Amino acid sequence: MLVIGEKINVMSKTIGPAMKEHDPGPLRDMALRQIEGGADVLEVNLGPATKGGPEMMEWVVRTIQEVAPGTRLCLDTMNPDAMRAGLALCELQPIINSTSAERARLETFLPLAKEFDAEFIGLAMTEAGVSRDANERLMAATELMSAMIEFDVPLDRVYLDPLLLPISVAQHQAGEALEAVAMFKQLNDPPLKTVVGLSNIYNGCPEHVKAPLAAAFLTLLIHAGLDAAIMDPNDELQMAVVRADGATLLGTDAIEKSIAILKNETLYCNSYLD
Repeated sequence: MLVIGEKINVMSKTIGPAMKEHDPGPLRDMALRQIEGGADVLEVNLGPATKGGPEMMEWVVRTIQEVAPGTRLCLDTMNPDAMRAGLALCELQPIINSTSAERARLETFLPLAKEFDAEFIGLAMTEAGVSRDANERLMAATELMSAMIEFDVPLDRVYLDPLLLPISVAQHQAGEALEAVAMFKQLNDPPLKTVVGLSNIYNGCPEHVKAPLAAAFLTLLIHAGLDAAIMDPNDELQMAVVRADGATLLGTDAIEKSIAILKNETLYCNSYLD
């Protein structure tokens, strides 16, 4: 499974100030730490990047590639000019994170994916907002596929993302996202790739619940057909799931244990918040 390290993020208390001050030390340290943990790809998340976005993206990409020249980058920003600036500097095939099935975003980011031969993450949501169930997620995915054909972007470039929501506010949505991953794999032959932002599942939960909750849900997602995750590559429990051999990971006992952990931690998280 492809591991996309999530920690180079403008919202980080350490990385955010370093980006704004053009201090390369924290970015280099975080890049190397995530690679040592097992990240195959490093995400660069600039958020909206409304002020000086292109310049900041160029600096961040250069800074990371100086210490990690053999590692792919996944660029995340709502600023199309910043996205273009970063894509132009990527030494290896980049990943665009992300576009949804909203027409304006498709018209912005699919041409960039074509121009720079980039892969991209396609969110299963439309102008109507976040999908309510697995079927709506599937409909959004088909709209993304149609747009890719329209913009002449090969279908093997997309990672479909069902959009994980925090169990602290939408417990039933975990099951809908899990079902959507399995459904996405039936959309095409060969199957399309799938991805999740794993940490979304535990947002709002107490700290000690996060790792077991993410690891348990990741086990179920891989069983459903997950190909990639934006996650913490330095969390030993989550990475143990990634590294587990297929027989151990997908055995009935492992799945049943994961379901039990997921239920228990979800109940604890909700009671903690109450």
